[in-house]
Amino acid sequence: MRVIIIGAGRIGQRHAEHISEIGELVAVCDVDENKGKQLAVNHQVPCYNSLTALLEAKLEADLVAVCTPNGMHAEHSISSLKAGYHVLCEKPMALSIKECEAMLKASEDAKKKLFVVKQNRFNPPVMAVKELLDNDALGKIYSVQLSCFWNRNESYYKGSWRGTKQWDGGILFTQFSHFIDLLLWLIGDIAELQTMLGNVSSRNDIEFEDSCVVNCKFTNGALGSLNFTINSFEKNMEGSLTIFGEKGTVKIGGEYLNLLEYQSMQGAQVDNLPLGNPANNYGGYTGSMSNHRAVYLNVKDVLENYAVQAVNGADGLKTVDLIERIYSASI
Repeated sequence: MRVIIIGAGRIGQRHAEHISEIGELVAVCDVDENKGKQLAVNHQVPCYNSLTALLEAKLEADLVAVCTPNGMHAEHSISSLKAGYHVLCEKPMALSIKECEAMLKASEDAKKKLFVVKQNRFNPPVMAVKELLDNDALGKIYSVQLSCFWNRNESYYKGSWRGTKQWDGGILFTQFSHFIDLLLWLIGDIAELQTMLGNVSSRNDIEFEDSCVVNCKFTNGALGSLNFTINSFEKNMEGSLTIFGEKGTVKIGGEYLNLLEYQSMQGAQVDNLPLGNPANNYGGYTGSMSNHRAVYLNVKDVLENYAVQAVNGADGLKTVDLIERIYSASI
């Protein structure tokens, strides 16, 4: 599997590590010449300073990994699809449903695959709870509590596209879209919701909210409460999902949904759960569990062996759709 990376920032560097292990990195593209050259030199591949120059080179590759700022995902993915490449797009898929729909159309027209990074689906506790739900081990779901209490300080946003409405979009897109994806994947669609959000700490380094609370009702009748903030003092505190069901209660917790903290079920028990990978460490902050290797293994399996896609463009659109609905339901 031959891969091109667009975007040589921290997440692009993480992609390059896994590509080198699983496939072959063919080229790097970044408008920041220094970043692009550094990553390219490290992996001994050519560097391009514009998407136009990259696509005009007509390189022999199977996949383009889009690792650029959120607001550029749609443009870069669509151009790569039209150029004849499969695409793996980092989260969020885009910043609007309209952009997501355009990406899906480009994928269909070009007859090329569109993958979206949702690496939290590969967390061992998440996979275990997904199996429990698929086997009806919890019975009817009564209610759900999703929480993410993380820290993103001034240094994270300083001198960056992060924090801008145009390129970042908001904390639900950048920090918490993985959590929203898991909510939809594990519990299902949401029928009704009400949102309260705001820049409650009066930060001047962001153009949007720093905290968000959502009350909702799922189409299956379950009630839900979602609580997100980037104001956890000094460091990340918790990323958790608690499910209360007719035949059991489970809680996935830890800092980044990395532990099965609680389980009490009728006739079921999760034992010998693998520890999983550490969190992605980007220097000044940490993120979700480092599962990009699992993402690339699935992409490779799909492209070479016609396996089932773990996450496709429709999944990415569903996440963006719910994020837009959450913002629209603000009171």
